[in-house]
Amino acid sequence: MSISLGRILPIVVIDSADDAEPLAEALLAGGIRQVEVTLRTPAAIEAARRMARHDDLVVGVGTALTTDDVSRAADAGARFIVSPGLIEPVVERTLALGLASIPGIATATELARASAFGLDLLKVFPAEQLGGVAMIAALAAVFPEVRFMPSGGIGPTNAGAYLSHPAVTAIGGSWMAPREAIKARDFLSIADLCTAAGELLR
Repeated sequence: MSISLGRILPIVVIDSADDAEPLAEALLAGGIRQVEVTLRTPAAIEAARRMARHDDLVVGVGTALTTDDVSRAADAGARFIVSPGLIEPVVERTLALGLASIPGIATATELARASAFGLDLLKVFPAEQLGGVAMIAALAAVFPEVRFMPSGGIGPTNAGAYLSHPAVTAIGGSWMAPREAIKARDFLSIADLCTAAGELLR
């Protein structure tokens, strides 16, 4: 299954599920219509479940490392699954459940293996450490049918360079909804950061 995402994907770490609904509202207020909830805290699955109740917000679960992660995410209402690397059982389980799979790749070999699953949107991670836009351009020249969603080291100062490359469908980052701002329940600032991120598309 493929999925259509907006061009900016907030990657969030949520320490309390009680922050999920106001965070969803802040993202929407800032013009964001998709989010990746990372499985880095015990609250993540319940937070994803609560955020998925918002019909206008496409919720995915990230840092999925096992098939059990995928099953729990699907049960919570996630519509796409993101992994930091190409974990083939995770991809297989994701596709079997009818969800979009966006595994991370760091080499041409991994990209080719992901393409064998029929995947056409792949995460490049960690993007900056791998060579940034130049790395993506090199991969795109050989695999023109693939679109990329880089993350890792991307922020407001370099996001534009990624977004300007035709092979980049979306970028992922945490600067729009920082963990500390979520913990502080500073949702007005998060809405403002999302609005500012949207300005990068103009």
